[in-house]
Formats: sequence, structure tokens, C-alpha cells
Amino acid sequence: MKGIQFLVAFVVLALASSFASASDPSPLQDFCVAIDDYKSGVFVNGKFCKDPKLATPNDFFFSGLNLPKDTSNPIGSNVTQVNVAQIAGLNTLGVSLARIDYAPYGQNPPHTHPRASEILFVQEGTLYVGFVTSNPENKLFTKVLNKGDVFVFPIGLIHFQFNIGKTNAVAFAGLSSQNPGVITIANAVFGSDPPINPDFLAKAFQLDQKVVKSLQAKFWWDNN
Repeated sequence: MKGIQFLVAFVVLALASSFASASDPSPLQDFCVAIDDYKSGVFVNGKFCKDPKLATPNDFFFSGLNLPKDTSNPIGSNVTQVNVAQIAGLNTLGVSLARIDYAPYGQNPPHTHPRASEILFVQEGTLYVGFVTSNPENKLFTKVLNKGDVFVFPIGLIHFQFNIGKTNAVAFAGLSSQNPGVITIANAVFGSDPPINPDFLAKAFQLDQKVVKSLQAKFWWDNN
């Protein structure tokens, strides 16, 4: 009987440990450089692995993150992602990076990263940032960040950044996934393809159906 109780406790602890993981699974090898050729690799974390003997320094390299991106778009921001799609050697390593450029009064609209927490570092400018906790509290945490400040956005929570200064701003974000994903709330809800039934959205958001249809007719800009 004690043996069964021990086994049950062990299984419960093992499951709790796996559920508590907040980033990509830990790799069981030094690295797994991603390739598209399935004939010459092993499938790991959604990518095929290059033979480690054929890996080169360029598999772990990216250049140009110092260059500002064009922010002359409707939301006034541009995100430069550096994830496994840009650096093949990031596959299985559980980290990625992004640069965000903001025009004066530009914003990175409310969005979530379904697979990663984010830590944001402000290099230049002044940003108003925040995130909202899950139901039922929906508590808003906000802060004004200046040059050199850092702020953390927990995994999966809706968050945003807004350049409240009169000059350009630049921030860098570290994320706890090789492929964190981005869901921009307005784009997903009102810009889905095909559109979500406007009757449903009108009731869900307590809006007039004409307002919903107007929102669905807009061009929702993707700054990533």
C-alpha cells in the first residue's frame, strides 16, 4: 500500500514539474541548428536538425539589430524579430530577441506572446508600458520607463508599450522561447480571415453591430 502511495505521489510531482515549465523544453544536446531538409536531419522542437559536424559560426549569428526600422505606419512602431527563423542555431535553446522602434507617440498595440515571458530594456526614449492580469481581476500594472529601465511582461498576458515622448524611442526585448509567437488583440479579433460573425462580436463587446462592421472593414497593421 505504501508503495502505491509513493508511486502516486511521484507521478503527481512529475506532472506538476512538467506543468510548471514556463519556457521551451530543455535540449538534450549542445545545439540543434534548424534546417528544412528532412532527409539529413532529426525532427526536434518543430525543426529538423543539421548534423552537428556541419554547423558553422554563421548558424548562431545575426547582424543588423543596430539599424532602426521604418516607423511611418498607422501605429508608429516596427518590431525586428530575432528568433529561430532568423538564427537557425536558436532551435531548442528556448530564447529569442527583438528590437522595437517607436515613432513619437507610436505604440506597440496590446498583444500577447503565447509561448514566452518578455523582459524589455529601454535604450532610448520614454515609454508608458503595462500588462493586464487574467480573469477575474484584470488588474492593470503600468510604469513609465526611461533610458536604461527594464520591465517584465509575464507569459501569455496582454501587454503594450506607448512612446509618450516627442522623439523616437528604441527598446530591446528578450523572450523565453525560440518562437514566442505574437497575437495582436485588435488584429486577431477584428481582422481575422474569415471575419468572426459581427452579431457575436457586437454582443461580446457590447457594441452596435455597425461599429463592429466598421472595425472589421479597417486595415489592421502588423508591425512585426
